[in-house]
Amino acid sequence: MLSLDTSILPPRPFLKWAGGKGQLLSQYEPFFPPNFTTYYEPFLGGGAIFFRLSPHHAVLTDINPELVNVYCCVRDRVENLIKLLEQHQRFHSPEYYYQVRSQPGQTMVERAARFIYLNKTCFNGLYRENSKGQFNVPIGRYKAPRICHPELLRSVSQALRHTQIAEAKFDAVLQSAHNRHDFVYFDPPYYPISLTSRFTEYNRYAFNEADQIRLRDTFAELAQRGVKVMLSNSDCEFIRELYRDFHIYTITASRSINSNAQKRGKITEVLVTSYAI
Repeated sequence: MLSLDTSILPPRPFLKWAGGKGQLLSQYEPFFPPNFTTYYEPFLGGGAIFFRLSPHHAVLTDINPELVNVYCCVRDRVENLIKLLEQHQRFHSPEYYYQVRSQPGQTMVERAARFIYLNKTCFNGLYRENSKGQFNVPIGRYKAPRICHPELLRSVSQALRHTQIAEAKFDAVLQSAHNRHDFVYFDPPYYPISLTSRFTEYNRYAFNEADQIRLRDTFAELAQRGVKVMLSNSDCEFIRELYRDFHIYTITASRSINSNAQKRGKITEVLVTSYAI
């Protein structure tokens, strides 16, 4: 069970993440299933839904090994991580940023601290890699970025204490989610609806149309087992047609990552559930 100690901050996302669901929680609230035993999130990202639900049993996975390492270190080695982040906070400068960006850490905790530091100081908090898996986002324009937040990290560490965290492809959830006591939330790279919305290119793992179809098949298999499944994606004909056999709802969201500031603003997304509300 999670600690009921009210002296610490409530857990919430500690990373900036493209497509993060923190601003949409109030809209998502009516769609969460009221009862489930184990929560699964195969596209972990910023983990906003996990932190909102605070389940007692959860399996969190992602295909990005560096992101998975960050969560593991926050869970298991938070004090060592805080010490390294305090060093990054102290030495931060444009020169220091590019030095850190060019030199991957050697230990798990060094890699995790580097990841968080770059996430807090890079342009728009964007996570992007080249074909070799090297982080290549330029520095952001922040006057005084908060790189180390000890109280929040300790709160997140507590929330993750009994959580399974692993590197895995999304369809690995089929090996463990089997019945109505399980709840799976999918937040995949969104299907691009324009040339400027290709979130699938943020890292070296492409997520193409065939992957979207494979995800739908995974969703359908879980639903057939009685698993409660929820999914977020772009509001477009392709996605609506893929999930036409399920319950589709419209969500209003804000587009915050676009090279043209005038193209940022309100858009609609879809929320799909295997269960009726």
